[in-house]
Amino acid sequence: MMRQTRSKNVGITLFILLLLTPIYWLLNMSFKTNQEILGGLTLWPQNFTLDNYAVIFTDPSWYNGYINSMIYVSINVVITLLVALPAAYAFSRYKFLGDKHLFFWLLSNRMAPPAVFLLPFFQLYSSIGLFDTHIAVALAHCLFNVPLAVWILEGFMSGVPREYDEMAYIDGYSFPKFFVKVFLPMIRSGIGVTAFFAFMFSWVELLLARTLTSVDAQPIGAIMTRTIGASGIDWGVLAAAGSLTIIPGLLVIWFVRNHVAKGFALGRV
Repeated sequence: MMRQTRSKNVGITLFILLLLTPIYWLLNMSFKTNQEILGGLTLWPQNFTLDNYAVIFTDPSWYNGYINSMIYVSINVVITLLVALPAAYAFSRYKFLGDKHLFFWLLSNRMAPPAVFLLPFFQLYSSIGLFDTHIAVALAHCLFNVPLAVWILEGFMSGVPREYDEMAYIDGYSFPKFFVKVFLPMIRSGIGVTAFFAFMFSWVELLLARTLTSVDAQPIGAIMTRTIGASGIDWGVLAAAGSLTIIPGLLVIWFVRNHVAKGFALGRV
């Protein structure tokens, strides 16, 4: 028993070390100058500097990238939840012709690679004036997030007995009042899990976000891929930008950590 416990502890420790090594190296590079980064291997900064972060917070082309990313990601999460919640409720409570086929078709959209939809989205948004806008990227991401959100939420909603619906109607609740005040609090873990996955996909997705924007709504991921100048790649600034992109994901995980844990135990996660 003691050996098994030690083996598990050693395995978990090695896994955490392997997981944190790239993150540590990214942070390590962000506090170095380019000369030190290119000069050789050092486990910690020899000439500690905050100049790389100063560039991020003083250059509009950098910090606007973070603002643009947060705007379209937030829009995407809100739209995804507003569309997926009633759709998931319909799939969990009602039976209609072709419901299973429609449910499978929705989920199959999530299986398609984003590159398939690049040209249609580009031509559509260019023709209606939505190119290089936050809503354009948010709507494009909804094509992938909404099916996944419906699938996750339907699993949580199906676990709520139908008797709650009937009791609410007997007590005089209208459907909107029942749905908002009674039903949604009962599946708050599912909503937290759904918001988490929608946020993470939209935050890390680059292909659509880069193709559908140019200047005004350009996300931080696209800016990071265009840091090559006449003097080469600014590795320190690129590492600092990468370090800062981790923070929003960590904050989201912190706020929904309990919901995600329940989701793995109870829902379709």
